[in-house]
Amino acid sequence: MGASVALAVSAVQAQPKVDLGKSEYMANCASCHGAGGKGDGPNAPYLNRKATDLTTLAKNNGGVLPISRLYESIDGEKVPAGHGSRDMPTWGFDYRVRAAEHYGEFPYDSAQYVRSRVLALIEYISRLQVK
Repeated sequence: MGASVALAVSAVQAQPKVDLGKSEYMANCASCHGAGGKGDGPNAPYLNRKATDLTTLAKNNGGVLPISRLYESIDGEKVPAGHGSRDMPTWGFDYRVRAAEHYGEFPYDSAQYVRSRVLALIEYISRLQVK
């Protein structure tokens, strides 16, 4: 029994780790911001405004990643009325819809679901920052 448990643990450890932030970024952001975050994604030429170079967010903010501003921009729920449309989707709303589709009738915390997705994405963007 001990050898089979060790074999099962070894098989689990051998599987590649899931990088939720990178997965979110590649699925939702790379088409505009580019795979490397430079603002050069395949959809960038079709935007009303130039896609932000995400690799310089910290550099342009005194060396500190503006996490609160980034969170609000990604979530999109605090965009004041009357400020026009934005090219970037409101991912918070999109994540809430996905959660409802996924969990259906099962109880879940939609705010926590959104928060975990947005924070994973921000953590990945922090890894894209130029030094």
